[in-house]
Amino acid sequence: MDPTTLSRLQFGLTTIYHWLFVPLTLGMGWFVAYMQTRYYQTRDETYRKMSKFWGKIFLINFAIGVVTGIVQEFQFGMNWSEYSRYVGDIFGAPLAIEALLAFFLESTFLGVWIFGEGKVPEKIHLASIWLVAVGSNLSAVWILIANGWMQHPVGYTINEATERAELNDFFALISNEKAWVFIWHTLADGLAMAAFLILAISAWHLVRKQHLDFFKRSFEMAALVGLIASALVFLGGHTMGQFMYDSQPMKLAALEAVWETEQPASFSLITIGDLTGKQEVWSVRIPYAMSFLACNNFECEVKGVNELQALYESQYGPGDYIPLMVVTYWTFRIMMGFGFIMMGASAWFLYATRRKDYETTRWMKLVPFGALLLPYLANASGWILTEMGRQPWIVFGLLKVEDAVSPNLTTADLLISLVGYTLLYGALAAAMVYLIKKTAVGGPGAAMHESVDAAPTLVPARKKD
Repeated sequence: MDPTTLSRLQFGLTTIYHWLFVPLTLGMGWFVAYMQTRYYQTRDETYRKMSKFWGKIFLINFAIGVVTGIVQEFQFGMNWSEYSRYVGDIFGAPLAIEALLAFFLESTFLGVWIFGEGKVPEKIHLASIWLVAVGSNLSAVWILIANGWMQHPVGYTINEATERAELNDFFALISNEKAWVFIWHTLADGLAMAAFLILAISAWHLVRKQHLDFFKRSFEMAALVGLIASALVFLGGHTMGQFMYDSQPMKLAALEAVWETEQPASFSLITIGDLTGKQEVWSVRIPYAMSFLACNNFECEVKGVNELQALYESQYGPGDYIPLMVVTYWTFRIMMGFGFIMMGASAWFLYATRRKDYETTRWMKLVPFGALLLPYLANASGWILTEMGRQPWIVFGLLKVEDAVSPNLTTADLLISLVGYTLLYGALAAAMVYLIKKTAVGGPGAAMHESVDAAPTLVPARKKD
């Protein structure tokens, strides 16, 4: 339990927890904006109720996401000061833009949307929720640009006098191919997660035959978006894997358990390693498949971790450059497995909605549980893979994790803060689950009752007799 290990555990805890809320915020904002738009277009009261109900769940998620996100940025100074000193000139730029532009945009107009109905012109009220959706996704874009640079650093120079990395090409930073594949993958993931939450809550009410028109519309909308978004997530992940082949070959070899260089390379359906995690004991593989996935042809070479380890030692000096393969291998398969299930499930839901009485089917009773678990497990597994697969680097090829931690931290400091964060985040998790469950179970009537009902102000007042 050294300071580096504890700092990694603490950052991993806060990051995984924070990322439970971010994708839902990214996706749910678009749903609420669409529902609000349909209400103003049609004056159909059901769409207004939908925007209020799903908007309230969006607000609960947004609030806890903001609180947990602030902790992330403080940790760069408290736990990772050497990282901040070395790359702060580069990493700080997209984070500053995110806070000054995107976060203020979404926060300001969220207030307009919540309190402005009936008090500001309808077009401004409608525009406000669209700006919230745009702002929240812009926040993700800038953060992913920063993370993309950590995975694939570009547009920088090393100042030998200060021993710091400095930005010399801002355009290279914001056009980083790795970042934009991340952005594609993550924004689609947000839509998928929001769609499956809507599917889960809608199915719960449909099974109980409550508010059928309301939740049938929600279910059908979410099934369509869920299918499209899940397919986009898959395509983004495939593109990311092909980019990984060139930029992070060790991560690719680790997640596929390729110990020795292969040409052509096989795809591992299942591999069992020894206790060291660095030697194969038994496996089932599909010949040629990995070469095709990595290069779009059946003959390309995929370097193994042993050859890459020797290459990195000659390039970067002595050390262990192989990530924990048992983690990278299985998180990749968990992510992919649940992702395929999500695509298949949403396609089935969309097909099933062609029946008028689909809410009475037996499988509908399973949807609330499966639709809640699938995206969260897939999402968490994907981010563990992304960050663990980069080890031992915090900035690939430039700075190792062990060299990035704050030098004055003690084990006692970190144990106290780690326990404190765990208890605090556990309490926040309980509060979030309670609030979302209360809102979800209460249905659209409760959300309308608790909202500021401005509907009467939208209709011209009748003249007094």
